[in-house]
Amino acid sequence: MAKRFRFSLAILWLLLALPAAAWAETRAWLDRDRIEAGETATLNIETDQGGVGVPDWSPLDADFAVSGHTSSRRVESVGGRARARVLFAVALQPRREGLLTVPALRVGNERTAPLTLTVAPASTAPARAGASAFIEAEADGSEAYVQQAIGYVLRLYYATPLVSGQLVQPQPEGASLQRLGNDLQYSRDIDGRRYTVVERRFLLVPERSGTLTVPGAQFTGRGSGSFFDDVFGSGPRQLRANGAPRFIEVRPVPDGAPRPWLPLRGLELRYLEAPQSARAGEAVTFVVELTADGATAAQLAGPELGVDGDAEVFAEPAETEEHFERGRPQVRMTRRFSIVPTRAGPLVVRGPRLPWWDARAGRERVASLPDVAIEIAPGAAAQPVPADSADPDPPAAGERWIRVPGVQGEVHPWALLAVVFALLWLVTLAWGLERRRSPQGGPTGAAAPAQRGSDARSEGARLRQLRMALDTGDLGEVADALCALAVPPASGIDALRARLAAPAQLAALDALERARWAGGDPAAARAAVREAFASGPSWQPRPATGARPPLPPLYPEQGAPDPHPQDRGR
Repeated sequence: MAKRFRFSLAILWLLLALPAAAWAETRAWLDRDRIEAGETATLNIETDQGGVGVPDWSPLDADFAVSGHTSSRRVESVGGRARARVLFAVALQPRREGLLTVPALRVGNERTAPLTLTVAPASTAPARAGASAFIEAEADGSEAYVQQAIGYVLRLYYATPLVSGQLVQPQPEGASLQRLGNDLQYSRDIDGRRYTVVERRFLLVPERSGTLTVPGAQFTGRGSGSFFDDVFGSGPRQLRANGAPRFIEVRPVPDGAPRPWLPLRGLELRYLEAPQSARAGEAVTFVVELTADGATAAQLAGPELGVDGDAEVFAEPAETEEHFERGRPQVRMTRRFSIVPTRAGPLVVRGPRLPWWDARAGRERVASLPDVAIEIAPGAAAQPVPADSADPDPPAAGERWIRVPGVQGEVHPWALLAVVFALLWLVTLAWGLERRRSPQGGPTGAAAPAQRGSDARSEGARLRQLRMALDTGDLGEVADALCALAVPPASGIDALRARLAAPAQLAALDALERARWAGGDPAAARAAVREAFASGPSWQPRPATGARPPLPPLYPEQGAPDPHPQDRGR
């Protein structure tokens, strides 16, 4: 019994340790898994380990030249507790072509998973290579059908570090042009000159037949200039670049084409799960995967399954994954089906059929899966328990058992103790969470000015941290310092925006987000944040909450009700 009791306590300690262990998370990813020789890919590593240092990048030296080390920190709230995440990033330039492996790296007490990177031979240099800045546009093809999804990639090359800039792609007539995802940024060597490349991806869908003209993009910006520009007072250099228009021949929908109209470059179906046996009354699960080349999830209808026989089919919503590969959109769709046979006998599950139009071959095709024949066995019937059946396992002599109301048979005392300890742990956890959520009585009387003075001093320290980030930090550190102004710290810019009241401060946050993620002006964003938060944040008023007085009044007013009658006479 003593061994079993110690085993139960060990299980409870493991349960207590599980939440903290589940919080630890370290992951690594590449911004692109396929590049050309001479280009760079960005390796990102994110971890929430406390006090972790910079990862050891030396295992990368065998296959990559490592540069552009950056790091940022953000704070988020998880379960009412503030948790910090650190993001490390480096630029990787491959030393050779082929399929390369990014090895596992140690980050604090954890290791990242290995990654793969495909390095293709370098393509022909752009026609305008050699200029300080130029634009390159690339379409998925020069011909397409009406309503066909076309990948459109815009690349801005610049050899001078930018102080600010704006890249604009005008909308074409007779087609929709939708931006996909965030910009990619990497480096590329062209004719011995290093260029920074900003790659922006679009989805282009023609709406009518004929010649589609996609206007050229325009870029205006300011370069940081050279040492001699600063000496002679020239200041930042003005940069301009104009892209050439692209022309695409759009063909109409062919006569007799399948409906709904679905022009693609490829479509495949396969079973991920297809059981061959089942029992009546018991559900079996089928999983179908659909992979489409040259489409978005909005253009696709999920696969369907039917049955020949006595059964019910319950389809779950499809799960989709969209990505951009080989210059065009790709979709992977997975759908689960639960089939419940109602009686024994043969059952045929009809595979899905999806007609589509092959845009490359110019012909109709049908993607399908074979039918699956299942033999349904009779369901298992429940066996009644005889009322006068004897206990099959009577307690051995000398063992102590306890009869628990509502439980058939007798149980060991150690099992009951384990249940009691688990319940006590849950009650303690609930009490702790409730105590954290319940409003505490604030300082009163002479303590209130001291508390306000302490808050003012801590707010002043947070404002100094913000000014330091604006002067010397990157935009990620500015965002972290802004989130730290709130008490408790905001989990992100969106959470901070919900707590601010001043329109100027909200506009400054928008400018900062545009500079970080949408190609906005970083210098203008810093100036807007500096001006808007010069006097500190302006918070939205908190709703007043009544708090129970911590102690009853020593001399209650005559006729006033006693707030704590149960405490009198003790």
